[in-house]
Amino acid sequence: MIRLALLALIMTLGNPAGAVAQSGQAPPPPPTPQPSITLPPDLDAVLRAYEREWGARSAKGLASLFTEDGFVLQPGRMPVRGTEAITKAYEGSGGPLALRALAYATADTVGYIIGAYAPTPGDQDIGKFILLLRRRPGGGPWRIAADMDNGNARRGPPPPP
Repeated sequence: MIRLALLALIMTLGNPAGAVAQSGQAPPPPPTPQPSITLPPDLDAVLRAYEREWGARSAKGLASLFTEDGFVLQPGRMPVRGTEAITKAYEGSGGPLALRALAYATADTVGYIIGAYAPTPGDQDIGKFILLLRRRPGGGPWRIAADMDNGNARRGPPPPP
């Protein structure tokens, strides 16, 4: 009997959410989302193209946004590299998507965008991402060298991008 009580106490202490539920107190409010920032037009074009191709459910269109040796790093899956593998990774994916930027930086031929995503603009964020970018020396359009994302939910498969 003592062992059972001790086990219950350990499980409660190890699970603050369970303790809150048992105490009758409301859980704490969700954290305030990070504010959006405005990207320079050439970087914003990367996000809008990604939204467009994702919304069109175009695996080839999405893969075309990447460098030839680009990576896709999806939660729960092995990394994929290169146009053909990226196309396969995105097959059957897509739908409504709204991307927003939280931070960015560029230096000549490399850059990044850190952001969040939701099904439609103004909805609560359901995930976050990092896009690593490259372009040719002297300029040109930014291309995605790596895309890493994960959902905000702690359980279940996270939604893309």
